[in-house]
Amino acid sequence: MHEEVMSMSKLYPNEYFKSVKNIKLELLQKNNIKGLILDVDNTLINLDKKMPEGISSWAKDLKANGIKICILSNSNKIEKVGAVAKILEVPYIFFGKKPFKSGFLRAKEILKLEEKNIAVVGDQIFTDILGANRCGMFSILVKPIEEKDYLITRIKRPLENWIIKRYRKSKLK
Repeated sequence: MHEEVMSMSKLYPNEYFKSVKNIKLELLQKNNIKGLILDVDNTLINLDKKMPEGISSWAKDLKANGIKICILSNSNKIEKVGAVAKILEVPYIFFGKKPFKSGFLRAKEILKLEEKNIAVVGDQIFTDILGANRCGMFSILVKPIEEKDYLITRIKRPLENWIIKRYRKSKLK
């Protein structure tokens, strides 16, 4: 049982929100977070490459309050990732190979912060949350912007939903 709890903890986020816009400065300050590593697909934009209203101003407000931001995407489409980074006026890494540590560590170097001061925000447990937890970073899971997903992600979603249910039950204890 103890072993199962240990392995599941790598898949559990520190926090879970409906949207990135629900991540408030107070939460970041309370947890000594000075930088965010953000996912792109279904976290900042939908699959039609549209950014929901309010995300740009959310990022701008955080930056105005001293929070550094870097994008880390598994997408190999530099134009798409670069376009989002340009809107938010932040540095980015594409083809990040999450959950491997290398992309997270590159983002950490860009942010010039220690792991304990970085939160990773994304919509997928097996890439964003697992990678953040493996690197000792604060992990924040957000609900996908929309149900539509790439095939590989659609295959993983039922298992992720099961993990989220277990995570939510563990928070009630």
